[in-house]
Amino acid sequence: MTLKTLLLGAVATGALAPAAFAERGEDGHVNIIYWQAPSIMTPYLSSGTKDIEASSLVLEPLGRYTETGELVPYLAEEIPTVENGGVSEDLKSITWKLKEGLVWSDGTPVTSADVKFTADYCMDPEGGCAQLAKFDHISSIDTPDDLTVVVNFDEPMPNPYGPFMGGQSPILQKAQFENCTGAAASTCTEANFNPIGTGPFVVDEFKPNDVISLSANPNYRDPAKPAFATATLKGGGDAEAAARAVLQTGEYDYAWNLQLAPDVLASMAEGGQGTPVSAFGTLVERLEMNMTDPSPDLPEGERSTVAHPHPILSDFNVRKALSMAIDRNLLTEIGYGQAGRATCNLVPAPELYASDNTECLTQDLEGAKALLEEAGWTDSDGDGIREKDGMKLSLLYQSSTNAVRQDFQALIKDWWNQIGVETELRNVDSSVFFGGDPGSPDTFQKFYADVEMYANNFDGTDPQSYLQMYRCGNEPKPSSQWQGENINRFCNEEYDALLDELAKTGELSKRGEIAKKLNDIITKETMTIVPLVDRGRVSAHSNTLGGVVLNTWDSELWNAADWYRIDG
Repeated sequence: MTLKTLLLGAVATGALAPAAFAERGEDGHVNIIYWQAPSIMTPYLSSGTKDIEASSLVLEPLGRYTETGELVPYLAEEIPTVENGGVSEDLKSITWKLKEGLVWSDGTPVTSADVKFTADYCMDPEGGCAQLAKFDHISSIDTPDDLTVVVNFDEPMPNPYGPFMGGQSPILQKAQFENCTGAAASTCTEANFNPIGTGPFVVDEFKPNDVISLSANPNYRDPAKPAFATATLKGGGDAEAAARAVLQTGEYDYAWNLQLAPDVLASMAEGGQGTPVSAFGTLVERLEMNMTDPSPDLPEGERSTVAHPHPILSDFNVRKALSMAIDRNLLTEIGYGQAGRATCNLVPAPELYASDNTECLTQDLEGAKALLEEAGWTDSDGDGIREKDGMKLSLLYQSSTNAVRQDFQALIKDWWNQIGVETELRNVDSSVFFGGDPGSPDTFQKFYADVEMYANNFDGTDPQSYLQMYRCGNEPKPSSQWQGENINRFCNEEYDALLDELAKTGELSKRGEIAKKLNDIITKETMTIVPLVDRGRVSAHSNTLGGVVLNTWDSELWNAADWYRIDG
């Protein structure tokens, strides 16, 4: 079976389930809490999940993925397929048709020019776009009329749904952002904090790293939606406080990403005010090994850049030993219980794309010691820390502030200490760490540390765009305002060649084989990424909030237009 055959047989579904309300705004106010506070309202200038999801309340793509991974139209009339003529027979173009009568929240028409502009905005060579991998292999975009967008690729694209699909690739209004392209993108505070969108809500006030006040979009295409007249998305605090606010006190209606020990969450759920919801997708907690030198002794602008290889982690044996020392099963048990699965894969699902790589699941402290010894890292002075050529085996290991992550850091530090690695721990407020501010030294993109730990996932069920993140040249750097998805500055010619092969391969079984090979290169053969836990997504909603459908394949707030109040 080929992906082309799948496209031929695909049927684009229409609107989602009908709302349980009849008048926009009749259910008053809804309170949402994201303990990682959003810092910007566009996913093109941040790859932090908190920012992508907050943006999805306002900005929308042409199509989304449902909770089952199915493609459904949003701003588009239908999902283009080969069968309906939207995808060309040679797979080198995809034609999107906008719904008639769409308007932005300011009342002006949505046109094909906005869609084309969005691609031009992200692909501007003088800018830095956090979602650039979504636009890989685009050669041109045509707009034959106001409602038609033709995306042309420079080679057959069996999976043409990278651009404009899912919460990571929404449409921007050209009129608002046309003076915010290239190097100016990050300077347009008003547009970046208060985007004009087509989604169910509009921003009334945005306080970065704190709170977003929103109200119902008066020009939303369904006159009966959203049910809520106003919404608050509060950021900050921690996962435990967020869970308590929904499950015990009832202060909030929805809490995202409850990264808590399983016994803590279960105890809170007894409060009776709310309901935890969970589902597995592709969210992997992992370590990224910095392949470049983050030393503060280097001039600003040269730290963590490919011009300076890492003096320790460039050694494969060190990376492998660090991985071998970790007990992933214990981490999973302590941190997530049934909501986690130990993994060696960056892409743990769907099954078609998941490698059978399980070697890392067995901790081997003695083997890690022997590997370091053979590589010349020895403890010559008896202080318990290995050295080589006068350099101590000493690492700075950072992550965002979160109880589970700090537990992981403490355990991993202890295991690394047992094999002779000195480890300094640092945790950064999550709003800053995932914020994408090019002026901050503490973002995960800038990576001013040796090792960092976090998790993210990808829209939809096909990992092509996700794996393309690690293409040579896609690293965050000064010239891209420190935007970019190749966080550890990995570069491998074989990997890039396989990416090109994946992009033009249609047979699903072969796509799976290539994706598995790509996964294994970065997680097993080079160990630049060290996966730890395949995390189930766990959130919670109040017992009076209806319409919530947890979605691990798109933004969690993907169907906020369908939320409504249940009379208690």
